[in-house]
Amino acid sequence: MIAITTSDISLREPAQLMAKQWGFYFSDTPQGHFFLELTNQHLLLRQADKHSPGPIYIDFSSGQIAHRRLFGGGKGQTIAKAVGFKKNSSLIILDATAGMGKDAFVFASLGAEVILMERSPVSAALLTDALHRASMDEAIADIIQRMSFVFADARELTSDSLNKVPDVIYLDPMFPHRKKTALVKKEMLAFQQLIGDDNDSHELLNICRQLAKKRVVVKRPIKAPYLDDQKPSLSMKMKKHRFDIYIKY
Repeated sequence: MIAITTSDISLREPAQLMAKQWGFYFSDTPQGHFFLELTNQHLLLRQADKHSPGPIYIDFSSGQIAHRRLFGGGKGQTIAKAVGFKKNSSLIILDATAGMGKDAFVFASLGAEVILMERSPVSAALLTDALHRASMDEAIADIIQRMSFVFADARELTSDSLNKVPDVIYLDPMFPHRKKTALVKKEMLAFQQLIGDDNDSHELLNICRQLAKKRVVVKRPIKAPYLDDQKPSLSMKMKKHRFDIYIKY
């Protein structure tokens, strides 16, 4: 169980409510190797280590995510082509392994209705906090309105577990990173240590292929094997990763 703390007395009650909601415990002081800290700006995931890369948080309003929204290439970018965006198309996309929500935000910024799903309570807390804060930012409020969150394990997906059947299901399972290189972002290293690899991700593909109306898209490191050893209909490659696309005929 992970602790949540705050140094702001006015945030003590919200932090306690958050602890109750996600199964954490509240502490007046940081506890454990990983802990959450609620501030006025963000919910932070911190690591109690002098070599820690710093706090991890989700911010849909600024930084890399905002830059990607403004200058990422729109529907011409590879990820947009992979999920099947067309000039005037609107899609319902389920991001079944939402993580930090970055790709889901891209889909929503391009006009899709996006359902974010996560089974990790830490990811869920970071995401819901970030979505709530972003909903109050006039510049992106319309994008956030197209995003909804479901706290669930995608392996238990059925047609009855969602209000709408998605056109596309997007999977980006945690892949084991055995070397701490500059190419492995601090979020991934921290999440891998805290949450662990998605070693059961092979169970997802058949479930998602049955449920999606049009296609399943799996994001993989460029040299990684196919998920569950299932060859896709096609792949779109980038420098560091690829999108394996399973089209439903």
